[in-house]
This record gives sequence, structure tokens and C-alpha cells, in this order.
Amino acid sequence: MRDDRGKVLAALLVIQLVFSSLHVVGKLVLASVPALALAGCRVAIATPVLLWMAWRHDRLVPARREWPRLALLGFCGIFANQTLFLLGLSFTSATSASILMPSIPVFTVAIGALLGVERLRGARLAGVLVAAVGALVLLDPARLDLHGGAALGDLLVLSNCLSFSLFLVLQRPLHARIPWRTLIAWSFLFGSIGTLAVTAPSLWSVHWSALPRRTLLGALYLGLVPTAFNFSLSTWAVRRSSPAMVAAFTTLQPVCTAALAALALGETLAGHQLGGFGLIVLGLFLVQRRQREAVVESR
Repeated sequence: MRDDRGKVLAALLVIQLVFSSLHVVGKLVLASVPALALAGCRVAIATPVLLWMAWRHDRLVPARREWPRLALLGFCGIFANQTLFLLGLSFTSATSASILMPSIPVFTVAIGALLGVERLRGARLAGVLVAAVGALVLLDPARLDLHGGAALGDLLVLSNCLSFSLFLVLQRPLHARIPWRTLIAWSFLFGSIGTLAVTAPSLWSVHWSALPRRTLLGALYLGLVPTAFNFSLSTWAVRRSSPAMVAAFTTLQPVCTAALAALALGETLAGHQLGGFGLIVLGLFLVQRRQREAVVESR
């Protein structure tokens, strides 16, 4: 495979820039739309777009023997991931949700090692851990809200992180047999079955025509950009790197959020935030430097 390292790094940066907007836009839309309805809306928008793109480029229906694996990806990456995150965000704050995101690379490393999907060298493992610690330093875990319903929200967001980690790791072996566009499209197809079945009553109860225009635009944005676009780009990146590398870059989400706040609101970074940023950069340098050595090809 041709060296796509520069393209992969650029893609991973874009993914985190887009995902950093999910917390803010999601919280805005959730002020008018129930969490389950928004989860169903995201999937309903993204799935046909992804299927159209896959058919246009690949013209392929996966072999039936692959359907159970694709259904498992759909459960982890779409049904559980979308539903748990938005339910959690409806109970807790965007700040608390972002503080829990650094658990994704840790979960991914552990699952990848247990399932034999990745062989992690010392430098690569250290890089993931350093980046995760850097994100926690930048975010300040003391701001995590553990009171009342927020604790339930935090648990749901943490479960979302675990499901997304499973999604990243379990898709890696399938890339040898299924084109990446078809892989993510069919994952969404299977995942949408359960998601829409669960969210249909909530979707039906929303008076969409009465919602403010900015809420409708926000829901459309969430379905097209952080969902269809970002999941496609993430799947492409996993194919050309590894689950651990893609997960490690989630530690950039708080950096992107802080940078956007500095540009838009004139906020300044505190000393501990600059230290956390330095640790993240060091960790990601170690992770991407070992990219080729860490991937174990699917059996």
C-alpha cells in the first residue's frame, strides 16, 4: 500500500475539528429535540447518503458471511454509539462529555491487544498513554460533574466511548475484504435498523415543522458532517493506519475546542492547558512514528 501518512494525519486532524463541534451543536439541538429523536435523525440522514456513495463508487453487496460482522459494527458504532452519546449529553454537560473522551484511545489499545488486532510497541503504547494524560491535564478532570443525573450522563458517555473503541478495532480485519465505503455504509444500514426501531416513537412525537430554523439546520449538520462525513473519513483512516492511531487523535478534541474558543471568544490558554497540549503533541508524535510497525494484518 502506498504511503498515505500525510493524508492520514490531515484526515485525523479534520475529524477532530469536526467532532469538537458535535458537543456544542448537539447541546444546542437537544434544547428542542429529545436525545433519542436526534439519534434517529442523525442515522436517518447519514445512512442513505453513505449507501449512495458506496454504491456509486464500489457497486458491491458484501458477501452474506460478512453480514454478522457488519451487524456487530452497526450495533457498536451506530446504534450504541449514537444513542448512548446523545442520551448521556442530555443528562450531563458538554464539558463533562469532553473530559471523558480521552478514554477512547485507552479502551482501543486494550481491546486491540486483547483481540490480537494490533501489536503495540513500547513507544506506541507510551504515546497513547501520554496523549490521554495530556488531554486530561488540559481538560482538568476536577470539572467533571458527578452529581445527580449528571453521573448517569457521564456513565452513558463513557459507555459510548467503549462502544466507539470496539467499532474502531472490530472493523480493522474487514478492511482486507470489503472496500471502506461499503464497510461504513453497510455498518450504518445494519445499525440504523435498531436505532430507528428504538427512536421511532420519539422521532414521531417531534413537531419538526414548528422547530426554529437553527435547530433544523443543526440537526441536518449533525447528520451530514459529524456523522456521514466523519465516520467515512474515520473508516478510511483506520484502513490506512490503525485503530490505536485513529483513537489517539481523539485527544485533540479538547485542543480544537480550546483553539476555537480562543479565536471566537478571545479566551486565553492557562499554563496547565499549554502543558496538556505539549503532552498531547508528544504522545501523537510517538503514536504516528510507529504506525507501520503496529498494525497486524487480518488473518
